[in-house]
Amino acid sequence: MPPTAESERVAQTPPLGPEAQFNLGLMYDKGQGVPQDYAEAVKWYRKAAEQGNAEAQSNLGRMYYAGQGVPQDHAEAAKWFLKAAGQGIASAQFNLGLMYEKRQGVPQDFPEAVKWYRKAAEQGNAEAQYNLGMMHFAGLGVPKDYALAHMWFHLSTSRYPASEKTKRGRAELSRDIAASKMTPAQIAEAQRLALEWKPKVEHPEPEKR
Repeated sequence: MPPTAESERVAQTPPLGPEAQFNLGLMYDKGQGVPQDYAEAVKWYRKAAEQGNAEAQSNLGRMYYAGQGVPQDHAEAAKWFLKAAGQGIASAQFNLGLMYEKRQGVPQDFPEAVKWYRKAAEQGNAEAQYNLGMMHFAGLGVPKDYALAHMWFHLSTSRYPASEKTKRGRAELSRDIAASKMTPAQIAEAQRLALEWKPKVEHPEPEKR
């Protein structure tokens, strides 16, 4: 039986590349143009992630972390966050730092948490900047340093969007508490460091997931 025009068209349709697979996963994840379906989102994220797509690796880690479309598995989440973090995805770097700080899916390791928080903070991730400030404030994984804590708290206040007033207020309060433990010269130094800070973008961050 000769092939129909439709079967020939299907046969000639090229397979989706990793970027298209990621975008399809994102549509199922967010319910954009298709019904929201986390399991289907995971399926397409995985296809793209296994081909090295950094955004898909990060989002697949998030799905495992939250237990959306798959059973919750922090160790699996950490595995995919590590792959994405290594490619410069700031949100994955932050999430990996958090997991090392909180002992979620990986052994608790404060220096490793600081390492990943710093990578994300240097790219301008507000949550990482705040958490890095807390590590310096408490002396976890790094020597206690109120000036650096103040700097990172101060930077995070300007990076939080207007919709996150509570987080911005928390950062401002933490900055003020750090300042209360500092001399005027130390505060001036922290402000100078914040003023001179410039982001180091490793990987253009996609839309907020």
